[in-house]
Amino acid sequence: MVPSSDSASSAVAAPHQLLLLLTLATVQFTHIVDFMVIMPLGPQFMRLFDVGPREFGLLISSYTFAAAASGFVAAFWIDRFDRKRALLALYAGFIVATALCGLAPTYGLLVATRVGAGLFGGVISGLVFTIIADLVPFGRRARATALVATSFSLAAVAGVPLALWLAARWGWRTPFLVLACFSLLVALGTVRLMPPLSAHLASARRLGPLGQLRAIFGERNHLRAFSFMIALMFAGFSVIPFIAPTMVANVGMAESELPLLYFCGGLATLVTAQVIGFLADRYGKHHLFTIVALASIAPILIITHLPRLPLAAAVASSVLFFVLVTGRFGPAMAIVSSSAEPRLRGSFMSFNASVQMVGSALASLAAGLIVSRGPDGTLLHFGAVGWLAAGCTLLCVLLARRIQVVPDALPQRARE
Repeated sequence: MVPSSDSASSAVAAPHQLLLLLTLATVQFTHIVDFMVIMPLGPQFMRLFDVGPREFGLLISSYTFAAAASGFVAAFWIDRFDRKRALLALYAGFIVATALCGLAPTYGLLVATRVGAGLFGGVISGLVFTIIADLVPFGRRARATALVATSFSLAAVAGVPLALWLAARWGWRTPFLVLACFSLLVALGTVRLMPPLSAHLASARRLGPLGQLRAIFGERNHLRAFSFMIALMFAGFSVIPFIAPTMVANVGMAESELPLLYFCGGLATLVTAQVIGFLADRYGKHHLFTIVALASIAPILIITHLPRLPLAAAVASSVLFFVLVTGRFGPAMAIVSSSAEPRLRGSFMSFNASVQMVGSALASLAAGLIVSRGPDGTLLHFGAVGWLAAGCTLLCVLLARRIQVVPDALPQRARE
């Protein structure tokens, strides 16, 4: 039985509900660090494996394309299992793949292991946001999403700088091996702390795979949400993978200074994401998304056109970029997760994770085709990538206003 909005609100305020959100945030933290650390390690990979921007773009997109494929397949069965069991099974595969990344001896095998990590990581991300949408009422969902999304900020503040320090001291393999060990501890904690989540099972089993496919792709509101997500990925992930390489090659930062860039950006978003989530719940998700998205255009264009700068100026421009570009994500995911009925939400969010990964993979590939290395080692045409991201941001604003919130998309209780 689906509870009322009021009862659900009180349920999510209970200590075990907050603990559940923190558990989900920790799971997100580990697989986000796994994905993010590839980007600042870009200068090392290009030097050690003797590859260029195009091959580096492929290294990033291999993860996202694999995540997209697994998300598509998972959408047919994800609603047929208890959310906790599905999450733990996927997380176990992610841990193994991450450990193998740290053992890869060549560029080709590294790409292969990134494919393995993507097969599990992409579905995990969609499942986490499905659990949030199942448990948290729409009126508080942006704040809950922002709380879990702080995993991105914590990854930037603590995870990535620590990973880069480990890489500088003991080599690039060390961060992946340490992350795999830490993720194993997180998995054991999740087994103990997360309750079974099976309230969706009765209604989910009424539809077969083809029925779910028709129900999801036959609904125009879902298609608008998918289009919105692709545009949002192009508006961010065409730029983000090449921030670290351009900071080193064009702006003049040393590789040893990159952790400071991610630390400051993550620390700022740790605070601003919560503020944006609160304002989105109070004044409307669509309204706040529009404001933050439009405000993000300026830092996108600034960071993609930077000349050589002092360290403080380079870090300040990056902080502004991270605050506004990542600030769009909380309201955006609250809008998207509320565009599907609860009985379809797991499949819808799995498809959405797949679409999200396809969008980010295409964005990083497109950026890799646009950016080239000059004779002096600088990266050229990054400014064109910035204009592409700015245009996609404007498209996001238009698409977001066409996504409708499903009236009965009320949360479900976790089974005690």
